[in-house]
Amino acid sequence: MADKDIIGIASDHAGFEFKAALSAELAALGHGVLDLGTDSAQTSVDYPDFARALAEAIKAGKVKRGILVCGTGIGIGIAANRHPWIRCGVVHDETSARLTREHNDANVIAIGARLIGVETAKDCLKAFLSTAYQGGRHDRRVAKLA
Repeated sequence: MADKDIIGIASDHAGFEFKAALSAELAALGHGVLDLGTDSAQTSVDYPDFARALAEAIKAGKVKRGILVCGTGIGIGIAANRHPWIRCGVVHDETSARLTREHNDANVIAIGARLIGVETAKDCLKAFLSTAYQGGRHDRRVAKLA
C-alpha cells in the first residue's frame, strides 16, 4: 500500500511508554500518527479522556482506526465503546488482534501495557492493521452492535 492511513493513538500515564513504542512502529510501517496524548508517564490522568479524544478524532474523520493503551486495556476499551461509532477490542496477542478485525470489524484496539510485552503489542498492531473484515456471517452480528 503506497499511501498508508493516519492512525490515531492515545494512552493514559500507564500506557505512555507503550504509546511511544507503538507510535515509532507505526511510523516505521509507513503510517502517519495522530498522537492524542497523554504527554507523560509522570502525571496521573484519566483514561476515559483519552478514549474520548480518539473517538472524536474518528468521528471527525481525522483517522479511521486507532490504538489505545492503558494499564490493562480494559478501562480504556470500555470507555471507547461508550461511543456508538467505535468498535474496540481489547487484545492480548496477534490472534486476538486479527480476530477482532476479521469477526468484529473493530476500528480500535486497546492494549494493556502491564499485561503484555512491547514486542507482543507490536505484533498486535501489525495484525490489526493488516487484517480485513471478513463480512458475510459476521455482518448480522456486527449490525446488532450499532
